[in-house]
Amino acid sequence: MTLVVIGPVTNDLIIIGDEKSKKVGGATYFQSFVFEEFFSDYLAIVNCADESLADDFPDSAKVKVIGKKDTHYFVNCYPDEDNLDIRQQLSNFADIPILRTDLEDILPSKIDAFVVNPLNRFDFPAETIDYLKSFNVPIFMSVQGFLRIPDVKVNDNYTLKLEYFNQLPSILAGVDAIFMDDAEANMIGIDYDIDEIVVTEGSHGSNIISSQKKKIRIPAVKCDEVVDTTGCGDTYMATYITQKLLSKSSETAGNFASFIASQKIKNHGPYNPKK
Repeated sequence: MTLVVIGPVTNDLIIIGDEKSKKVGGATYFQSFVFEEFFSDYLAIVNCADESLADDFPDSAKVKVIGKKDTHYFVNCYPDEDNLDIRQQLSNFADIPILRTDLEDILPSKIDAFVVNPLNRFDFPAETIDYLKSFNVPIFMSVQGFLRIPDVKVNDNYTLKLEYFNQLPSILAGVDAIFMDDAEANMIGIDYDIDEIVVTEGSHGSNIISSQKKKIRIPAVKCDEVVDTTGCGDTYMATYITQKLLSKSSETAGNFASFIASQKIKNHGPYNPKK
């Protein structure tokens, strides 16, 4: 069963209190570490200008780079070291869309599911989403990128603002599961004909809503030592997807995803079971 995970890889600056560190990031990057551990038959497709970023993935042989003119850059600032649910972000809002023509020659001949990870509204044009839907396989999608727009310019970057996207209903039509946080859910609602909607709430847990509007409450797993929450939602999403592809129930998948996310935040960087 081949899982194709698509979305930008990023250059990140992480600021926690007074400490600064440069990291590789992006949802597809963080998720690849989970897939490597629990669902090894995957291919990560990323768009960027710096192809060396693929070397930081757990297995660079499972990464294909779509060369672009720019690379996504994010500043993730956590001003309160005691509350890492609070994050301030800046981004260069790179305009480097993933096009159908980018994908046609690099997708594997056998695909069983897609994971789609936009980081801003430019990343996946509607035509690209329609192309992925034409494969008639399950699509798991993060919503956040479609809602992000630049707000206030700070030097060469912008603060992020969420704004409703008029194309979103047509983009989500036919998708099997979507993932978003509570702020995004409050903006777009949950009234979609989708098998599952997963809403994360940071340290407060998550909710899984079925197409019948049945809600499963997933409590957060307590973590006494929170070190780095960047990529926690991506880790949860990837873990949940692996469990669903392995035919686990939504409740089992959610609880396991919550546990793995709690393990990830104990250390810097992506999920690493050896740490």
